Amino acid sequence: MQTIEHSSRRGFLKIAAATGGGLILGFNWFESEAATTTLTADSAIAVPGTDFNSYLSINPQGIITILSPNPEVGQGIKTAFPIIVAEELDADWTKVVVEQAPLDTKKFERQVAGGSGSIPHSWERLRKAGATARQMLIGAAAKRWSVPVAECTTDKGFVLHSVSNRKLSYGDLVTEAAQLPVPTDVKLKAIKDFKLIGTTVKNVDNAKIITGKPLFGLDFYREGMLFAMLQRPAFGYKLKSLNAEAAKAMPGIVNVVTFDNNVAVVGKSTWQVKKAKDALKIEWEKADALESTTDHNRLFRELLDSSGATIRRKDGDVDTAFKNAAKVVKAEYQCPFLSHAPMEPMNFFAHVRPDGVELVGPTQTPELARNETAKLLGITPDKVSVQLTRMGGGFGRRLKADYVVEAVQVSKLVNAPVKLIWTREDDMTGGSYRPAVRYRFEAALDAQGNMIGYKLRGASINAGNATREDNFPAGAVDNLLIDSVDHKSPITTGPWRAPITNFLAFAEQSFIDEVAQAAGKDPVQFRLELLNKAKQKPVGAIKYDIDRMKGVIDLAVEKSGWGKRKGADGKPVAQGFSVYFSHRSYVAQVGEVVVQKGKPVLQKVYSAADCGVVINQSGAQQQVRGCVVDGIGHAMYGNLTFKDGMTQQKNFNEYRLIRLNEIPEVEVHFVQNEIDPTGLGEPSLPPAGGAVANAIFKATGKRLRSQPFVEQEEFKGVS
Repeated sequence: MQTIEHSSRRGFLKIAAATGGGLILGFNWFESEAATTTLTADSAIAVPGTDFNSYLSINPQGIITILSPNPEVGQGIKTAFPIIVAEELDADWTKVVVEQAPLDTKKFERQVAGGSGSIPHSWERLRKAGATARQMLIGAAAKRWSVPVAECTTDKGFVLHSVSNRKLSYGDLVTEAAQLPVPTDVKLKAIKDFKLIGTTVKNVDNAKIITGKPLFGLDFYREGMLFAMLQRPAFGYKLKSLNAEAAKAMPGIVNVVTFDNNVAVVGKSTWQVKKAKDALKIEWEKADALESTTDHNRLFRELLDSSGATIRRKDGDVDTAFKNAAKVVKAEYQCPFLSHAPMEPMNFFAHVRPDGVELVGPTQTPELARNETAKLLGITPDKVSVQLTRMGGGFGRRLKADYVVEAVQVSKLVNAPVKLIWTREDDMTGGSYRPAVRYRFEAALDAQGNMIGYKLRGASINAGNATREDNFPAGAVDNLLIDSVDHKSPITTGPWRAPITNFLAFAEQSFIDEVAQAAGKDPVQFRLELLNKAKQKPVGAIKYDIDRMKGVIDLAVEKSGWGKRKGADGKPVAQGFSVYFSHRSYVAQVGEVVVQKGKPVLQKVYSAADCGVVINQSGAQQQVRGCVVDGIGHAMYGNLTFKDGMTQQKNFNEYRLIRLNEIPEVEVHFVQNEIDPTGLGEPSLPPAGGAVANAIFKATGKRLRSQPFVEQEEFKGVS
């Protein structure tokens, strides 16, 4: 990767300091984070190492290089993967260098950042990689000392022979170890013997991020490359005419090309290209057979009343249960489209050459980027290389490869290396959004307040199945019906952090609170009764772990002092509860709300998670906090609306995100167990909205059934 100083963020900071005329005081950010330190690639001694497997190599000076193959989107995988390898290797973490691996489908599996599945998929593979190298190093030491392998142990990069009080570093043994046959059966550590996993380890890229090193896609620069920006049509429209003469005549512009209804401006700098793009004269026309993208409320009404819903799950006799009910509770919940809005907009570098294609940039699915490129150009995938950069956010948006293919198309058309950059407005108006959904719930209660019937219909725009039919409370209700109906729209949608459950959890958990209130029961106790029912007399398939869900409920209740906490005025604190299972993990949350100047203010969120073994306490804590902030921020403020096929919010001055002073304290706790790690990048987001909404109800008596909360009359009416 070639870089130049003036294009880096570090260079920008230097310029800003000089032109601003102020004083910048330095401080050591890193020492306050954790005692554990990590070598960087810059500080590593450049001595070739010996590869033990796809994941690690060791050089004669004891420097251990561990490759992290999965895309780093901010979830901490570039740190977590090497921690697992280093644990089983018994490495000295201060001598570990971590490098991002390129796409290599022969050496690695599932090089994807999505679905919170990276650790669950690779946990055993990574452990075996480290344990295999460790066993080979022990074998080399035992051979040199002429002692039994069983008498040798390892610790922090050394093989030890306690009987003779001898030790050898991994660097001393690497050449001999590499000559030994690779063992086919290795013994993994007992979890109780872990030394590194479960501790606090700072992110391996922290120093580079803070000092502005070129890690991200937008940082990438290749001497001689061109820059490109695209003008795309609104949803449901196509290109009718183009006048690009004025744009082509502007300084630095190399070409203006069209493809697939897009107009690409190519030039020598981003600013020149941006100005030329604004000078384009384009006329669009509505495409045939494409309906309006504006009146979504009308669509939802029609979908919810439709007779063509697909049944997802049906248990018992729902009609009879509701007919005989002592009380029926009904409610509808609606969420809008949302932008992914990562801080780093879409971008990618592509160089289409006669002998192949080079791709460099931020993608959650590098193999998809390679395959789509090969398909477009009619070449075999092995002719396409993909180098991964760190991502400045993705949240599911970078699971798609559309922006990569755009870069490839432009490079091919202009026969040059091209860096395609989306502006923030491009990202907002031409993105792939979270689908809009509306849910209709109904619950039937008997005279004792037991839920004997449950109905849920999910009506969505481009979501497919908007339900998770096997999630709680399925299995705990004798008579249950869950169905869904979907409408196809020209608006492009796709996975948005914790797909479907990011809103479904809020709706389900808010509705369960409403049912608990109607039954005259404590919300937590009501859920526990349902879980006990599911365990003692399950109805149909149970696809969640009842004991693990009860475990996070108990932990959240304990840490939050549920129902017992009092404020400074001596009155009970308004608390709201939510619990959810997604991405193989369980999270319970309690929100605390106070009313200040007539408005509810979220002060604190307690989060209890069961994600199995925690790899890195630092990364895990921040993942949970980030999920909570993301969840409550979008529930409170996020909204994307459309008019004539175009989003009405085009930048952050119109698209509302949570602000620093609105972020509450988030207290994080983990259930301690020895279960293999499950997902953590997404599971703490779904329950956040429900915990907040239920706390607001407790504080104000107002039910919030639609997002964003701040735009609802119930919220505005608080006094």
